[in-house]
Amino acid sequence: MKISHEVPFSLLEKSRKFNDYDYCLPHLLDQNEEYKNFFYESKKMGRYIIMDNSLHELGKAYDTDRLLHWVNELKPDEFIVPDVWEDCEGSIENAREWLNIDLPEETTKVVVVQAKNEEEALTCFYSYLNYGYKKIAISYGASWYNKICPHPNKDFGKAIGRFTFVNGLHHQDRIPKDVKLHLLGTSWPLEFGMYKNIPEIETIDTSNPIMAAIGEIPYHNLGLNAKPKANMNDFQDMSIESINIDLVEYNVEQFRKINNI
Repeated sequence: MKISHEVPFSLLEKSRKFNDYDYCLPHLLDQNEEYKNFFYESKKMGRYIIMDNSLHELGKAYDTDRLLHWVNELKPDEFIVPDVWEDCEGSIENAREWLNIDLPEETTKVVVVQAKNEEEALTCFYSYLNYGYKKIAISYGASWYNKICPHPNKDFGKAIGRFTFVNGLHHQDRIPKDVKLHLLGTSWPLEFGMYKNIPEIETIDTSNPIMAAIGEIPYHNLGLNAKPKANMNDFQDMSIESINIDLVEYNVEQFRKINNI
């Protein structure tokens, strides 16, 4: 599995040392010159780039015209087409529309499973397969995961719920051999170690160890018991002097260690 951790602007250069690829939020390309130049440089360096649609940060996918501008400008290796949070029908409709939108030849379109329950999630997943998509992302924070694992610790329950769903797809041979998965974020950092024997999972992204470090929380042997309350949106402009770099590096190292990655 290739891993990328989102970081504040001041840590962008350092992030290349511990990120396997660069994860791009397109709305920030329009807002911050430093961020934009970082991805121009990453492109020149030949680094792998996955571009999101900024749903998680904005509450809805970024403006379509701007998304198309940046996809055609940066030509990322992957682009996550607009989805709608916990809306199966809306996300399927978007995926259908984006089938007919031309992107750079080197850019793989990625679709995100969105649902309010497991039945809808399966409907969403199979619809994407029927459309011919070759990479599918699974989000981390959907409330229906807690129905699969109704644990008192909801963050833990969501992580186990997503694992149970993905593990079921794998062991029931529901994932074609030419289809890969991306895992969006996590509620519980130890989750990723459970996917070790599921080869369909190609990439993951999570800011968890970074946000924990910003909150001055060191990882223990099980990572964290709960998702950090801080949101990266509120800390993008942190100066490097106000960040505990040693703790960032420690948490990132521990993340890989506890997940045996």
